[in-house]
Amino acid sequence: MAKATNKTGQTDEDVDAFIGKAEPERRKDEARALISMFRRITGEEPKMWGPSIIGFGSYDYKYDSGRQGTSLRTGFSPRKAKISLYLMGAYCTPEAQAEQNRQLSLLGKHSVGKSCLYINRLEQIDMSVLETLIRNNWELMNERYPQ
Repeated sequence: MAKATNKTGQTDEDVDAFIGKAEPERRKDEARALISMFRRITGEEPKMWGPSIIGFGSYDYKYDSGRQGTSLRTGFSPRKAKISLYLMGAYCTPEAQAEQNRQLSLLGKHSVGKSCLYINRLEQIDMSVLETLIRNNWELMNERYPQ
């Protein structure tokens, strides 16, 4: 089966230009702080994925159905309402999910989706816990999908 075309693929758009358009104004500083953290953890440079996601690294996947594609390993989007962080690694094992839930209980004000973490403002969370969450997910993705 051929690779599927994802709605959110890597683009050549400029990350800094994208951040410059972020609203509200505080999102610009929050995005820059997150980029610094993600760079430190991943060793990767930020790339735009689709029109609004800043991603770090990529991986190729293949489902049992035969569908395959490429996606970002981790990243975030500084959306107007909330910052969306994409943390897929913890879904690799029940133990990793349990540890992620433990870390989330220490994080501060947030909400979650299946592989997304939503934060209103970085000032409302413990940044060291966020760094642990990102690092754990990055390491788990690297175990599951070696680079």
